[in-house]
Amino acid sequence: MTKRAIVVVDLQNEYLPDGKLPLHEVGRAIDNAAKVIEDARAKGDQVIHIRHEQPGAPFFVPGTEGVEIIPTAAPQPGETVIVKNHPNSFRDTELKQVLDKQDISEVVIVGAMSHMCIGATARAATDHGYTTTIVQDACATMDLEFDGVRVPAKQVHAANMAALAFAHGEVVGTSEFLSR
Repeated sequence: MTKRAIVVVDLQNEYLPDGKLPLHEVGRAIDNAAKVIEDARAKGDQVIHIRHEQPGAPFFVPGTEGVEIIPTAAPQPGETVIVKNHPNSFRDTELKQVLDKQDISEVVIVGAMSHMCIGATARAATDHGYTTTIVQDACATMDLEFDGVRVPAKQVHAANMAALAFAHGEVVGTSEFLSR
């Protein structure tokens, strides 16, 4: 039997409309992530929360309201919370040890941001040998700009999900994931 963990990446106040890094359609992603989390709890899957802190930066400042996990996705007593300082949730954290200690073989990733922490964490999970699923509509991102070209969040998200689906995991919607 596969042992599965839901890895909830950076669903923090900083990404809300009044935060320092507001994301496109973050409310939809939070609502879908909450459904995935609730389903995981009902099935007895592990739920692991990742909280980003960025000492020295103007955002994700340790000890501020911005770094707090959004109440809708907040951990319940007994659920693991891991603090990270890099986009990859495995880098310099105990995430791999926590997963391995619980004999987890499959990780399901939800959260923020699609083009940063979701992508880095999904790639690392695959590199570590976990069967990886990304619930794409339980993730959010923002508009980006490069070399004078503005890239709308929907395109940023789609390009990143396409890249992850190509070689780093299965990418599905919340409805499909919950119907399994």
